[in-house]
Amino acid sequence: MGKAVLVIDKGGRGNAIAYAFAKSPQVSRVYVTPGNAGSSILEKCHQLPLFAESVDEEIEAMKKYALENNIDLSFVGPEGYLSAGIVDVFLDADLDIVGPSQMATVLESSKCDTKDFLKKIGVPIPEHKNFDNPDEAKEYVKDFYSDNPNENLVVKADGLAAGKGSIPCDSKADTLSTVDELMILKKFGDAGIRVDLERRLYGEELMFFVFTDGKTVKALEGAQDYKRAFDDNDKVNPRSFDGKNPNTGGMGGYSPHPWLDEELTEKVMKQIALPTITRIQDYESTQFGKLNGVEYKGIIYFGLMICKEGDQKNPYVLEINVRMGDPEAQVILPRLKTDFYDISRAIVDGKLNEIHFEWDPTYQLCACAVSGRIGRYEGYPGKHHTNQEIHGLDEVDNNCLVFHNGTAFDEDGQIYTTGGRVLTVVGTGNNLEEARIHTYDNLKKIRFRGMRYRRDIGKIL
Repeated sequence: MGKAVLVIDKGGRGNAIAYAFAKSPQVSRVYVTPGNAGSSILEKCHQLPLFAESVDEEIEAMKKYALENNIDLSFVGPEGYLSAGIVDVFLDADLDIVGPSQMATVLESSKCDTKDFLKKIGVPIPEHKNFDNPDEAKEYVKDFYSDNPNENLVVKADGLAAGKGSIPCDSKADTLSTVDELMILKKFGDAGIRVDLERRLYGEELMFFVFTDGKTVKALEGAQDYKRAFDDNDKVNPRSFDGKNPNTGGMGGYSPHPWLDEELTEKVMKQIALPTITRIQDYESTQFGKLNGVEYKGIIYFGLMICKEGDQKNPYVLEINVRMGDPEAQVILPRLKTDFYDISRAIVDGKLNEIHFEWDPTYQLCACAVSGRIGRYEGYPGKHHTNQEIHGLDEVDNNCLVFHNGTAFDEDGQIYTTGGRVLTVVGTGNNLEEARIHTYDNLKKIRFRGMRYRRDIGKIL
């Protein structure tokens, strides 16, 4: 019998990871927990809805299942379980698992400490300052705009905020209001008790992904992602989101990346990825103290701003995430030809140096179908309705992938919506336009009440 893998994730990223494992001839069973309706539709895959009243109880249930069912390898998708220490719990039970330890997850769970660490080791970052007092933060804002009338700031909640805690501002008033929202009104709860205020950089954003076993660091192929909720040329309803086009967890993307070349990859690896991973023991965490003896294993992605300075393209770190991106995973992993089980095994065993990555040269493009406006609810990323029946999935082309983000089965086997991002449709093509046509032709076959998606993913203006 082949290998049994446990994928810990409930969204589209988890579907994509399960799909990557299922392609391996070594793997016979992939269990996805908590999973969604799509987790049991993929070949070799099964949904395992292990729910509990707390994250710690969920982790214990997952560990128990892995022990009792001879799981050969587990892989963690979202930051929540990682920051709760699931990797430590599994390793203490002699269970092999891919992901960073709880102490290493501070790279994502504390933006303030991480920026201090990166500055200390010489990794390029925007000018920044941390605050735990809202009055002091607002005084800094006033001074900044007085000294820099043509520049702006970004306000970042220190802790985890479901990918929405980084807020670029366009004026002094906007920045002061955002500080109040995070620190006083607690828009993101305790995550905003402390904030990082950064000089806003302008350039081209890049999500840069690597796998690492703590010693060897290997870059993945890149993806161009789209974070804004609406098409760039859309006029946002003034009654929704204060008339602004808000950031989301991701509305789509495509791979390969249009301008991530070998020269820029080498620069990011040398200036950012390698020092961050190999010098993590120099990190001083408010929560854990100095990270003595900590080794980072797993996936890490760097949110970068690439700024044109003279004739150079220089990368600056805006944020770090300790897991695969969503929806970037949905377009990167289908292009990976190297056995994903071999890669994951090498990360656990410290043998990533023995793995050579091979990639399919074809394009993958995805667009996310989300829960849009219904009645008084403005839709994702704001308030949205769920429990809407989904139709047309059986009409989608066999060579078009559909990864589920927020879906479930009812007692009659009907699939319905359970979240803001509902489905990610992934088309393929020999070039970007072919992939784009494939995606949108199939998106039109899917229907649910309030369904909305961006129509400009991959569009060349």
